[in-house]
Amino acid sequence: IVDRIDDNKDGYLTTEELKNWIKRVQKRYIYENVAKVWKDYDLNKDNKIAWEEYKQATYGYYLEEFQDGTDQHSFKKMLPRDERRFKTADLDGDLTATREEFTAFLHPEEFEHMKNIVVLETLEDIDKNEDGFVDQDEYIADMFANEEGGPEPDWVITEREQFSDFRDLNKDGKMDKEEIQHWILPQDYDHALAEARHLVYESDVNKDQKLTKEEVLDNWNMFVGSQATNYGEDLTRNHDE
Repeated sequence: IVDRIDDNKDGYLTTEELKNWIKRVQKRYIYENVAKVWKDYDLNKDNKIAWEEYKQATYGYYLEEFQDGTDQHSFKKMLPRDERRFKTADLDGDLTATREEFTAFLHPEEFEHMKNIVVLETLEDIDKNEDGFVDQDEYIADMFANEEGGPEPDWVITEREQFSDFRDLNKDGKMDKEEIQHWILPQDYDHALAEARHLVYESDVNKDQKLTKEEVLDNWNMFVGSQATNYGEDLTRNHDE
């Protein structure tokens, strides 16, 4: 894997080479994931997935079988949400998804034109009082349920401060859609670059800002836990790249 990450074959891995590799691995994972489920939804084998095919494959059984309140209620909420996301991914509006459009439907966070949907779905998930905003308590409740009713752990208190200082940008006590986007899809944050910098920083023994194969192998456990190897999966698979 080190040899394959080393694009210019100079025997060193730079932050840039690692970043590009992580992006490639990430993309491959997404397209493999879509390929894996494609046949489950493309029922008529025309190499496209119509909304009706997706709906039938995902909800058909439940729509017919479950009439009791609880299941029916959650499926009734999920179905229009899926339809809204499908229609946003379906750029030409023909209610049929090509492979690229279906990839945007399943992995909306990777596509620019899907960002509003990611923000909207996040808002709907966390906004329990349905006022169109996420207040501090809703933000905390999304990650911590204080069932005992005792004092909050330190990390929760820190998260409350994070909310006030960094999430609620206009200081009105709640997050609107713009602030939610800033939180979950920050413009100035490159996930792959951050991971690459982290790997170099932790493994670069002689601090020359690049890694030799020895430096990588000496810190192999960090790489196995990283997206650079897709959490170790790359070490056990046959490659045809």
